[in-house]
Amino acid sequence: MTMGYRAAMTNEMIDLPVRRLGLAEPGDAALTRSIAVEAPVSIEVGGIGYAVMMATPADLEDYAVGFAIGEGLVDTADQIGRIDTHPIEGGWALRIWLPPERNAIALDRARKRVSESSCGLCGIENIEEVLRPLPPVTACIGTDRAAIAAALAALRDHQPLGRATGAVHAAAFCSPAGAILLAREDVGRHNALDKLIGAMARAGTDPASGFILLSARCSYELVEKTVRAGCPMLVTISAPTSLAAERAVQAGLTLVALARTDSALVVSDPQGMIA
Repeated sequence: MTMGYRAAMTNEMIDLPVRRLGLAEPGDAALTRSIAVEAPVSIEVGGIGYAVMMATPADLEDYAVGFAIGEGLVDTADQIGRIDTHPIEGGWALRIWLPPERNAIALDRARKRVSESSCGLCGIENIEEVLRPLPPVTACIGTDRAAIAAALAALRDHQPLGRATGAVHAAAFCSPAGAILLAREDVGRHNALDKLIGAMARAGTDPASGFILLSARCSYELVEKTVRAGCPMLVTISAPTSLAAERAVQAGLTLVALARTDSALVVSDPQGMIA
């Protein structure tokens, strides 16, 4: 059977006709399933082709700000001059315009990205780059296990796209008491975090005043993005990699992994923030 799909009502999801096959539970049926949009997003910085990311093309202005902060191109949202988003053939163009003094940073980083590959990093220059020291975490919040449990319990209510498709990640910023203050979703866990950091920067929300909760495994990039954003604590629902744990310890980030309704693992808590 050849399947087509109806045009998306939003940039987030489309309706796809599918056929259910009864396996252990019998009953074939023709269904319509909502699926998350994944599209190429071409990122340009100062007119220079910088990267092509696979992302959900919603909240792209937030994504641009968070991406620029995560890449070290800017420190704050107000250092970005302008953001343009345009649908193009086959995907989206996201254009970030920086002041002249920041364009030099972007050009240097773009040259280094030429040798990067889909596996993440290639070449000794990039290995040195990924292991460069992170800024130390200086912020501290007072929180506890009840706050983590409260945030986990509330996360689903902040995942409309996830509930509809079952195929996206969520990143949420939580108060020390566990109230979810802001959340963003994307097919990519890195993109969801970039969108959240960008949304916080645009809203003037201080990352040092709470913690981040991610519905994803914890890779080193997520630790680094959290540290560079200035947030003192990261909670993920899945396990960390070895490099993620190492980088969290080195930076002084409080890291909680495998956070589920019954338990969680404290990987790093140098300041003793979790009671």
